[in-house]
Amino acid sequence: MDNIIQLKQDQITIPYQNGGLKELVSALAEQTEGLGIDEALTLLAARFPGQVTFSTSFSIEDQVITHAIASRDIPITLFTLDTGRLFAETYSVWSSTNEKYHTRVQAYYPDRTLLENLLNEKGPNSFYESVDNRKECCRIRKVEPLKRALKGKAIWVTGLRAEHSPERKDHALIEWDEGNQIIKFNPLLHWNTERVKEYIGKNDVPYNVLHDRGFVSIGCAPCTRAIRTGEDFRAGRWWWEDSSKKECGLHTS
Repeated sequence: MDNIIQLKQDQITIPYQNGGLKELVSALAEQTEGLGIDEALTLLAARFPGQVTFSTSFSIEDQVITHAIASRDIPITLFTLDTGRLFAETYSVWSSTNEKYHTRVQAYYPDRTLLENLLNEKGPNSFYESVDNRKECCRIRKVEPLKRALKGKAIWVTGLRAEHSPERKDHALIEWDEGNQIIKFNPLLHWNTERVKEYIGKNDVPYNVLHDRGFVSIGCAPCTRAIRTGEDFRAGRWWWEDSSKKECGLHTS
């Protein structure tokens, strides 16, 4: 049976069926304009019951969203992409998050066959050898599992912030993700680091201690380092590459 959801804006009811999600982006942008993060998440969860999901990497900004969802029992599912190469500190904050909020963040892992073929053919550290190899690794460890996690969902909540990279300044709070055929909501897009840290401290939210050691954007351990004084936010990711190529493919659709 086709899935039908209705979005009410004042007295207007906008139905969609199957591929009609894209047509709702403008209306949703108007609905959520000026709302706080809690209100916006609650609205989306009510409009799309069972079809809103949040992807967390346990970064400091993602922890803001996790707190907003879990502390208010907003019916939004939480998932993470476990690449198999994460920092020990990331697993630690994952555990402390589950404990504090009495939740279980669902994990998605790389396809076993794809990963085994990659490692058997190119070895464990092929991503250092070329941009193409690195993107292949990201595609297997992150992009493909993401597509599985988003399947059947209408809204994808992310922790994207414009401050992180020039490319991310082009995103909107509510936007259409063509590659994943889903509406993306970026509630912290215009938050700066100071505001994020203030929220974390005020609400006693667990966070990755690597943020206290100069790590701003935290991904896989072999591909992440602390940034130096004067470097931009993404300098610590894939530092051996040209700065114009520093995306993994999750947010480039």
